[in-house]
Amino acid sequence: MRIDLHNHTYLCNHATGSMEEYVLKAIELEIDQFGFSDHAPMKYDPKYRMTLEQKEIYEKEVLRLREKYSDKIKILLAYEVDFLNGYMEESILKSDVDYLMGSVHFIDNWGFDNPEFIGEYKNKDINKIWQDYFDAITQMAKSGLFDIVSHLDLIKVFKFLPDKDIKTIAKDTIRQIKRSDMCVEINPAGLRKPISEPYPSKELLELCIENGIPITFGSDAHSVDQIGFGYDESVRLAKEVGYSSCVTFEKRDRIRVVF
Repeated sequence: MRIDLHNHTYLCNHATGSMEEYVLKAIELEIDQFGFSDHAPMKYDPKYRMTLEQKEIYEKEVLRLREKYSDKIKILLAYEVDFLNGYMEESILKSDVDYLMGSVHFIDNWGFDNPEFIGEYKNKDINKIWQDYFDAITQMAKSGLFDIVSHLDLIKVFKFLPDKDIKTIAKDTIRQIKRSDMCVEINPAGLRKPISEPYPSKELLELCIENGIPITFGSDAHSVDQIGFGYDESVRLAKEVGYSSCVTFEKRDRIRVVF
C-alpha cells in the first residue's frame, strides 16, 4: 500500500495548483491513501499559511474530493501545525481530522528553514541551534497534541551541521516521541534542499526503529509535480534500517499497513 500523508494546498500562499489536480496526480501515481495536511492557521507568520477564515474552505474541499473520488483513492483530512506556544489555534487542535502533524519551524521566533533568514546562522552557535531545535521537538512531543512528527531533523535543511554527534543531541527527543506514542514521517523534501537527503537521516531513523517508533510517509508537496516525490527513496531508506510497515490514520486512530 502506498501512503502519502503530507501535502499542501494553494491556501498556504506558497504552493501552486488546485487541490483536485493534486488528487488526480495521486490517482495517476496509484497512491492508495493521500492526506491533505496544509499549514494550519495561527496568529504568527501569516504569509505562509491559510487564515482561520479559510479553514472552512479547506475542510469542505477536502471532504468534497474525498466523496468524489472515493472509488479511486482514500483522501484524508489533516493539518500541519507549527508548535509555537501562545500562537496555536485551539479550534485547529480540536478539529475533526484524521491526524495532526506537529512541526517546528521556529527557534525563538526565528524561521530557521526560511531562505529569507538564512543569514542568521552566521550569528549563532550551530551546536546550540541544533540543541534548541531538538529541545523544541521534545516539548512538542510532550504536549500530546499531535500524531506525527514532521521532518524530524528539519534543522539540517541548509547543511549547517553540528560538531557534536547528532544521535547524542537527538536521543532524548526520540525517547520522548516514543513515550508520547507518536510516529515519525519519512519526508523526502530534503532531497530538494541543500542537505540533499530525506528527513530524518538514516542515523536518526535507526534510533527510531531501536526505540520502536512507527513511521509514515509524506512527500511534503507544494506543487502537483511534487506529489509522490522521492517515494521510492523513502521506502528504500525505511527498509535499509529494518522497517517493513508504516502507519496511516482515520479519525486520529492509527492503522498499520505493509508497504
